[in-house]
Amino acid sequence: MVLLFALLFAEAALMLAAVMWLVFELLTEQPASFVSAVAILVLTIVAFVFVTAIAIGAVRRRSWIRGAAISWQLMQVAVAVGCFQGIYARPELGWALLAPSLIVIVLLLAPGIRNQFAHDAS
Repeated sequence: MVLLFALLFAEAALMLAAVMWLVFELLTEQPASFVSAVAILVLTIVAFVFVTAIAIGAVRRRSWIRGAAISWQLMQVAVAVGCFQGIYARPELGWALLAPSLIVIVLLLAPGIRNQFAHDAS
């Protein structure tokens, strides 16, 4: 369970780092399209809030986080697959996304952890 919490909070921390980096870039560089840069920043902020909510919900043992966390991990798997191919392939980034995503999916589907999220303890 601790590994699951650690991975989810690590993902949230990395999303926060991405938000801060995009804000820095927006303030210090001239984007090709200001509207697109702001849109990407807003989407990254929404993703940060979503991943943080999943991590906090996991600590509180909320049942809804299983579907949300698996959905997020599948999005990361899709991005990881893209990192392995193409002109600008970055396999090291692909592995950095793929490995934790698969671990989180396996943990969420493991019977012991799955049972802890079976019902909200409200």
